[in-house]
Amino acid sequence: MENANEENRCPLMSDKAAKITKNEVLYVSRLARLDLTDTETERMTDNINDILSYMEKLGEVDTTNVPPMTHAIPKENVMRPDAVVPFTDTSEILANAPESKNTLFKVPKVIE
Repeated sequence: MENANEENRCPLMSDKAAKITKNEVLYVSRLARLDLTDTETERMTDNINDILSYMEKLGEVDTTNVPPMTHAIPKENVMRPDAVVPFTDTSEILANAPESKNTLFKVPKVIE
């Protein structure tokens, strides 16, 4: 089984140092109410250490000429712009309400 784990490992992780311990994985699994077996705990420890090592490698990349972005690909807002328009037919608006009274929405009382 260990050979299979080594074969599936990213080559960048070969020189990794332990970042998270088995006890820390067990602690977090208890917080998450996960009952991990010993095999799952070992695998989770290895996986998290792989992720942390990879993040460390990414931190070494020179990004000085790369502009900050929020998405990996360009995104555009697909929503229409807000526009204030006059509206006089309150009955059409109130038709969507579960309950109304006169020209108002009726909502459950939330404050005693």
